[in-house]
Amino acid sequence: MSRFLVIGSNSFSGASFIKHLLENEHDVVGVSRSEELNKVYLPYTWDESIIQNFKFEQIDINHDLEKLEILANEFQPEFIVNFAAQGMVAQSWLTPEDWYQTNVVGQVKLHDYFRKLDCIKRYVHVSTPEAYGSTDGWIKENYHFAPSTPYAVSRAACDLHLLSFFRAYKFPVVFTRAANVYGEGQQLYRIIPRTLIFARLGEKLQLHGGGHSVRSFIHINDVADATLKISLNGCNGDTYHISTNETVSIRELVEKICNMTDIKFNDLVEETDDRLGKDQSYLLDSTKLRDELNWSDAISLEAGIKKTLTWVDDNLSCLKSLPMDYKHKQ
Repeated sequence: MSRFLVIGSNSFSGASFIKHLLENEHDVVGVSRSEELNKVYLPYTWDESIIQNFKFEQIDINHDLEKLEILANEFQPEFIVNFAAQGMVAQSWLTPEDWYQTNVVGQVKLHDYFRKLDCIKRYVHVSTPEAYGSTDGWIKENYHFAPSTPYAVSRAACDLHLLSFFRAYKFPVVFTRAANVYGEGQQLYRIIPRTLIFARLGEKLQLHGGGHSVRSFIHINDVADATLKISLNGCNGDTYHISTNETVSIRELVEKICNMTDIKFNDLVEETDDRLGKDQSYLLDSTKLRDELNWSDAISLEAGIKKTLTWVDDNLSCLKSLPMDYKHKQ
């Protein structure tokens, strides 16, 4: 049993990773700026037998850093995994200062405290392929950043800041950049759960730019497994891509879901203009993770969508009463 501090514990990836940690009998403290969400979005609450090793604290790194410092001093985490970031690409154009505050300024203050903690064996910073901009073919881990939105710029800046801390202080950071993550418990404004629930409710789905951008989708269980392997055995200062080797256009993805839910594409979809700064593709070469840490993805896109559809169907009465659009919080 190791001690894990998970920052951004209410995020889809954070909550799913906590479930994976608890299933592997680790001791976990989760912190998030919001109170715990509806249980339908918190996979670690779905099995009451594992919850005894988990503690939650509501902490906003922009305003409650002192509270987090006290918590870390008491808990003495061996591993810190940080999922916390102001997300959403399109919305970052509206108030970009909020994205820079949370993803750069708030994070810099946080890391300047963490670098002084002797208990930390490894700090896992969950980054994003958005830092690369649109990729030309499959790319390996690098710092040749070309971000195209305020969100992506803020995440790239934080990565470079942490790299400077590794070089100057030997801060034990490792970076992860995952392909498009999906699965049970994901917020309904993301493409896969949104398409599934709109298909079930007979609502129109807006398909930006006709859905011709290309992505590699990976199930959250495979990402959680990779993140734990990286936490325990990753090489400090390194970056690891977490991705499948398969690609699909957003349009093809929606067509798959239409076939699975027995609905006609034209009955579900309304094509709209593309989003500002949207990248055409993110194709991440995950050879390093596979070779160095003996990881492989286990859940196919077809199987993963079916698992997510089962979650939607099992919780439809609850989900249809919850907000389906992103709501910005400063």
